[in-house]
Amino acid sequence: MLPVAILAGGLATRLRPATEKIPKSLLEVNGQPFIAHQLRLLKSSGVERVVLCVGFLGEMVRDAVKDGHAFGLEVKYSFDGPSLLGTAGALKRALPLLGRAFLTLYGDSYLLCDYAAVAKTFEASGKQALMTVFHNAGQWDTSNVEFENGRILAYDKKRRSQRMKYIDYGLGAFTAKAFDRVPPDQAFDLADLYQAMLAEGELAGAEISQRFYEIGSPEGLAETAHFIASQGPPAGARKNG
Repeated sequence: MLPVAILAGGLATRLRPATEKIPKSLLEVNGQPFIAHQLRLLKSSGVERVVLCVGFLGEMVRDAVKDGHAFGLEVKYSFDGPSLLGTAGALKRALPLLGRAFLTLYGDSYLLCDYAAVAKTFEASGKQALMTVFHNAGQWDTSNVEFENGRILAYDKKRRSQRMKYIDYGLGAFTAKAFDRVPPDQAFDLADLYQAMLAEGELAGAEISQRFYEIGSPEGLAETAHFIASQGPPAGARKNG
């Protein structure tokens, strides 16, 4: 199974004041930090190694998760440094910990999908990158992907068209070589890298049927907490008393 990079270095401005003194990953969801739910989900999906790309208040995340042993995972950390590097810039800095290929998702995402199947689709594609997509049709967020017959035809978060019925699901896959396009130690957004890969014919696509959950907004946080609670006690969670 490919390692997973979690992008958890943002400022989470939409959740302020809750995130002024605590990183988004550590916001409480049903009595536990969100990242605990996220890591248990990855473990149950067959993931063994995780690299946390952290920035703002990243030391707090490291102190909470430690080496990942409590979750049955091996967890390492890549820090942005003195300035935030953006999503693609953070991944480029983490490449020495990630190796030749990896999956990546955002630190506010709770994604119930077949991670192993995504990894296999990516490796079979022969491409340098893969984007997962969901047939959103504007239901949970604004659609930004044109996807047809297993191929991504267009992706743009700023210039959207009526043909865009899908949305970037939030789980991606990359080879290390993809990041040759990213300047070192400079802020660079993952959306821009995806667009470059698509223009060069190096972006594969995979459709996910399960909807996504996220805690990037107060509404998303409440909805995600409700969904996780509806799933019952998580495997491996410590019992009180």
